[in-house]
Amino acid sequence: MATQPARPLADPREMIRLEEVRKIYDAGENEVHALRGIDLVVAAGDYLAIMGPSGSGKSTLMHIIGCLDVPTSGRYFLAGELVSDMSPRQLARVRNERIGFVFQSFNLLPRASVLRNVELPMTYAGMSRAERRTRALEALERVSLTDRAKHLPSQLSGGQRQRVAIARALVNNPTILLADEPTGNLDTKTGQEILEVFDQLNARGHIVGLVTHDPNVAAHANRVIRIVDGLIQDGPG
Repeated sequence: MATQPARPLADPREMIRLEEVRKIYDAGENEVHALRGIDLVVAAGDYLAIMGPSGSGKSTLMHIIGCLDVPTSGRYFLAGELVSDMSPRQLARVRNERIGFVFQSFNLLPRASVLRNVELPMTYAGMSRAERRTRALEALERVSLTDRAKHLPSQLSGGQRQRVAIARALVNNPTILLADEPTGNLDTKTGQEILEVFDQLNARGHIVGLVTHDPNVAAHANRVIRIVDGLIQDGPG
């Protein structure tokens, strides 16, 4: 499939635009309408909290924004480029170059060193070993973990493992950083430290989107997206 042409932006700060996005999952005889017609615009530098009860569609929304999933209908533009109609190969390129992911369960390779875990996205991008190492160490420095580069994930605390996951998400310098319940497995103090890392990254210009059910986490964002039954409402940030 040919690359989709860029769409002129009315606002040069616009990075994400969803138009009438719907997502339907086929569950045998019963269709599940996860998203029911989402309109959303996100500007450069936004800090979002995506909230809603279990099953509301908040993780589905994050997966579509992050190009991990595609809409059943509707259009998704990223920096003016129509990504909702891209091929799987094109979506993989967008994910690797523009979007970083952080998950509640860390998703680290248990038998690989911290450095190797952070290098992983660059391996897929075909970078040289020397460049991978340099950029991975720089990412670890941003989360204050260069002294743990040779450790295994099992030798780290939960908070340190989440910092490794953040470093891995940052290593390709993505525009957008998405996190699904990033403090869910952490104690309150450690969770607060991780949120301060996200605050700093947003201050440096990254769009940050946090999926959360915790109002204390959402309080860090400047904009709250509330989802109920597959429909969203913009609330005060």
